[in-house]
Amino acid sequence: MESIEIESRTDFALWAIERAQEIVVAEGARFAMAARDMNEEALASTAAALGKAISDALLEVFDGLIAE
Repeated sequence: MESIEIESRTDFALWAIERAQEIVVAEGARFAMAARDMNEEALASTAAALGKAISDALLEVFDGLIAE
């Protein structure tokens, strides 16, 4: 994973927008297809994957705030 330095609120906002776009592209389409097909099992698993991707992104930025 690429490392970036966030020095301002603007940098953080840009990072958050880019990560959100990546998550939606990667996970959102599968979630939408499962919803369209009304497949409850696929909907549950893709919703879980979407939630995990969001959690991972939040942990990623949190981990970057903690000094090693």
